[in-house]
Amino acid sequence: MTPSLKENLKGKIPAKFLKDVKRSFDTVGEIAIIEVSDNIEKYEKKIAQTLIDSMKNINTVLKKAGIRSGKFRRIKLKFLAGKRTKIAEHKESGCRMRLNVETCYFSPRLSHERLRLANLIKPTEKVLVAFSGVAPYPLIFAKHSRASDIVAVELNPKAHEFAEENIRINKFQSRIKAIKGDVAKIVPKLGKFDRVIMAMPKGGEEFLKFCIPAVKKGGMLHYYDFGSLDEFNEIANKVKTECKKLKRSCKIIKKVKAGEHAPKVYRVCIDAKIN
Repeated sequence: MTPSLKENLKGKIPAKFLKDVKRSFDTVGEIAIIEVSDNIEKYEKKIAQTLIDSMKNINTVLKKAGIRSGKFRRIKLKFLAGKRTKIAEHKESGCRMRLNVETCYFSPRLSHERLRLANLIKPTEKVLVAFSGVAPYPLIFAKHSRASDIVAVELNPKAHEFAEENIRINKFQSRIKAIKGDVAKIVPKLGKFDRVIMAMPKGGEEFLKFCIPAVKKGGMLHYYDFGSLDEFNEIANKVKTECKKLKRSCKIIKKVKAGEHAPKVYRVCIDAKIN
């Protein structure tokens, strides 16, 4: 069994601080993004270098230096060790994705969820991904489904640039169309889709009124939000309430726990059939 980061740090930092070293961290390509509590901040570079020395696939370690904020959900990252870069090339489910981990929102923890949705897509479906970022959902859908058309809409210009590059890298130019713009302004002009994915779990409810009308009668909406287990029904009711306002009926097919966002707070996907 490979030694843990805490085990590798024994003798390198005072033993009393080992308990404060966080076990989990995100890996995007060859970049590790870690959290360091204030009381062990003076050991952060030693922690980062130990991580590089102990993991062959990690060449850069960055530290979260804030929280995600702003309309693009960006996060400030501080360089700690290794190759000085914030550009990652990430591989997921047979697709390659390039992105700047500071200027583009991306979660490697959603790989199983992206595949889950890809497996739901029926042949010849027309699919819309709102808030598509650097295009991880569209890429996985193109690779693992027989969707006829995939449209991706993203407001962040930096993420859109990477999305266009990723579409070219994976040779999906004929399958995916990437559009830069505001979902509220762009989606009402795009027509109807068999399946609409709202890939933004924070603040997405404000855009239900634009995305629900884009779903064909009998089509599927996948709406993401954050909440505790006892809030899942309340989150599903957001979709029902908006459908009622729009004079559309809906049936909640599934409430999927798509990863833990914080202790006992989950990212949930509401799978809803819209009529």
